[in-house]
Amino acid sequence: MIYVVTALKLFIWALPLLALPLWAQNIPRERLAELVGFENGIAGQHPAGWGGMQGDIKVDDKIFYEGKRSALIERNEQSRQSFSALTISIERDFAARRIELCGWIKAESVTDYAGLWLREDGREGPLMFDSGHRQHLKGTFNWTRQCVSIDAFDDGRQLVFGFLLSGTGKAWVDSIELKVDGKPVANAPARQIESTILDADVEFKKGSGLSLQELSAKQAANLALTGRVWGFLKYHHPAVTAGKKHWDFELLRIIPKVLSAEDAKPVLAGWIDSLGPIRACSPCAKIWSQQFQTIPDLAWLSDDALLDQPLKEKLLEVHRNRPMGEQFYVSTIGSVGNPAFKNELAYQTIRFPDAGFQLLGLFRFWNMMQYFNPNREIMSDNPASEPMYWDRVLEDSIRPFALAKTRIEYDQQLLQLIAKVKDGHANLWSSLASRPPMGTCQIPVTIRFIEDRPVVMSENAKTPDPDFPLKRGDVITKLDGIPVEKLIEEWRPYYAASNEPTRKRDMANSLTNGVCGVALIEISRDGKATGLQTRRIAKAEVNPLTSIENHRPGPTFQKLAEDVAYLKLRPVSAAESSNYIRSAAGTKGLIIDIRNYPSEFMVFSLGAHLVRSTTTFAEFTQVDLSNPGGFYWRQGQPIEPAAPHYEGKVVILVDESTQSQAEYTSMAFRAAPNAIVMGSTTAGADGNVSRIPLPGGASSMISGIGVYYANKRPTQRIGIVPDIVVKPTIAGIKANKDEVLDAAIEYIRRPDGGARR
Repeated sequence: MIYVVTALKLFIWALPLLALPLWAQNIPRERLAELVGFENGIAGQHPAGWGGMQGDIKVDDKIFYEGKRSALIERNEQSRQSFSALTISIERDFAARRIELCGWIKAESVTDYAGLWLREDGREGPLMFDSGHRQHLKGTFNWTRQCVSIDAFDDGRQLVFGFLLSGTGKAWVDSIELKVDGKPVANAPARQIESTILDADVEFKKGSGLSLQELSAKQAANLALTGRVWGFLKYHHPAVTAGKKHWDFELLRIIPKVLSAEDAKPVLAGWIDSLGPIRACSPCAKIWSQQFQTIPDLAWLSDDALLDQPLKEKLLEVHRNRPMGEQFYVSTIGSVGNPAFKNELAYQTIRFPDAGFQLLGLFRFWNMMQYFNPNREIMSDNPASEPMYWDRVLEDSIRPFALAKTRIEYDQQLLQLIAKVKDGHANLWSSLASRPPMGTCQIPVTIRFIEDRPVVMSENAKTPDPDFPLKRGDVITKLDGIPVEKLIEEWRPYYAASNEPTRKRDMANSLTNGVCGVALIEISRDGKATGLQTRRIAKAEVNPLTSIENHRPGPTFQKLAEDVAYLKLRPVSAAESSNYIRSAAGTKGLIIDIRNYPSEFMVFSLGAHLVRSTTTFAEFTQVDLSNPGGFYWRQGQPIEPAAPHYEGKVVILVDESTQSQAEYTSMAFRAAPNAIVMGSTTAGADGNVSRIPLPGGASSMISGIGVYYANKRPTQRIGIVPDIVVKPTIAGIKANKDEVLDAAIEYIRRPDGGARR
C-alpha cells in the first residue's frame, strides 16, 4: 500500500532544518542516554554536550517532565534569526531501516511552533529529515509527547537532531529518546561504513582546473553530446552502475579531450571502450509497454544525425546488456518508490568560477530529469509541438553554464534550468537568495495576487509601524518607478512552479526584496493612483512566513452556525478525526479547508469517515531502475470506511496554497460521494519528493512519483481543479471578506445544491 506523505515539506518552515550545520561534533551513541534527559546540566547554563544558539537555550531545574532538569529555549522579538535549535549529532555507524526521535514538550506563549527534528546526512549533505512542525504545537500547553521519524539511507553517515523553537515564547523539552527499528539506538547492530570509489578517487576534489572564456558552436555541440552520453552510461553501463568509476571525475577527465576534438564521437567511443568489456546479460532487462505509463526516451540512440555508426553500436550494446535492479548512483525509497539520488557529492568547497563543475551541475540535473522525472513528458507547455523540448534545454544551457563567471551567475543558471522542469517541488532551495529580486531587506508587507494583481494583505513587521503607508487591499503597480508587470516578466524565468498561480504565489513573497532603506512604491487605492514612500527593513525584523495559508482564523474545528461545520487542516490532529466528525454530526455540511498545508497526514484517519465503501482515489507510477526513464503503474490507493460516517455535504476549499500533501488530501476527500471541491486551481505539485544534490553545495528536489486520479487522469501541473470555481476579489479583500468560505456556506444551505455523485 502506498502512502504518499511528502518527506521534504516545501514551505519556508523546512529551510531552518537544512540550514543547521551539516557536520556537528559527533557524540558517541553510548553517551546519548546521559545527555538526553539533561540531568548532568547546570541550571541556567547551556545543556552539556548539546550545540545550539548560546543565550537562548539553558538548563531549567524548576520545570521538568521527569528527573530534576529539562532544556528550555526562550525567544523574544530581539532574538536572532527566526528560530533557535538545540542540536546534537551521532555517527550513523549502525544498521537501520527506520529511525524515530521522541520526547516530551511543554510550551508557553509560542507564536509559531515548537517541535523535535531529525535529519540524516550523507557524505556532503542532508538525505532525509522530519520535523514536529506538522503537529503545529504552539501557544501554551502542558507536557505533550511528540515523535518524528525517517527512513534510513544506506549511504547515511550522520544523524543530526534536537529541539526547535520558531517564533517567540518559551518551550521546554525533556526525556528525549532515539530509537532504531523500535529499540534504543545504543542497542542497534553495528555496521561498517565501507569506502567506495568516491573515497579513493580524489583527483578533482579541490576543483576541475577548467577555465573557459568562450565556446565555439562546435565545442558547445560536442559538450551537449558528451553530457547526454555521460548520463546514459551513468545509469546503464555495468562498470558505472556497479560503482567502479567515480563518474563525476570521469566526466571532468573527458571534457578537455572533447573540447580539443574536432569531432567528439570518436573520443566518446574510445571512452566507452576504456570502461572495459561488457558481459552479455543473463537474464536481460525487459520492458512490458502495456504496464508502463511512460517508456524510456531512447530514440536518440538510433539518430544518424547525432551519432556515427561506431558510437551508436557501442551505446546500443550497453543498452542491450544493461544491469537489472540495483544501481550505485540511484535507488528507490521504501514502498513508495520515489528515486533516492545516492552517492551524489555536493562539492561544497569548490570555488567558482569552475567550468568543469558548472557543466557537471548541468549534466547531473539534466540526466536526472531525463531518466527519473515521472512527469518528463509534460515539462513542455506544448508537448505535441515541442517533442524535443528537453533536448533543446540541454543544448541552450551549455554556454551559460560553462561561461558563468561567479557563484551567483551559476546559481541563476541553475534556477532557470530547474524552472524549465515546471515542477513546484523542483526549486533551488539552497540558493533562493540568488533569485531576483535580490537583497537583504524587504518592505514589511504580505502580498497575494488577487485578480492577477499584487494586493497588500497586511503589514508583517515584528514591530508594527503606526504610520505604515500601505493598507489592506492596496494594489501595487510600481516598485522604485518600475511597473510591476515588467518586473514579473523579467523575473519569471527564475521561478520554478507547476503553473502560473503558484509562480505568482511565490513571486509575491519576494516581490519587495531589495536594498535596505527608502523604497518608492506606487499603488492603486479605490481606483486612484498614489505614490508613496516607505522603507525596506532587514528580513530579521520581519515576521517570517512559516507557511502559505489562506484559511479562517480561530480554532481547528468551528461551528459557523447550527447547520455548518468548519475544519481547517493546518493545525489538525489525526487522532481527533472521529471527534471532528461527531462534532459535525447533524449539520447540513462540513467545510474542510485545505487552503494550507496539513499539520498531519489526514487522508485515511479523516477520509475513512467520509466514504461509504472502499474507494480507490489515486493511482501512481514509479521508475523502473532496470529501465531508466520508464515508469510503470503501481497499485491504486483505497480508503476503507469507518464509523462514524458524516452524512451531510462536504465542501473542500483549495487555492494556490494547496500543494503536495495538501493536494493528495484533497484528491482523497473528493472521492467521497457527497463531496465537492471549491476555490481555485492548486499548485499542481504532488507526490513524494526526492532530493537532488548539486555541485557547490546546492540542492534541489523533484516530484519523484507520478500521482493520478483513480481513472488515471493526471494531476501534475494541472492541480486539483475545483468543481465550483470561486476566487477572492480585491473588493472582498478590502472588506475583510472570505468570499470562498462564504460561497461554501451558501452552497451548503442551497436547497438545490445537492451532493455530487
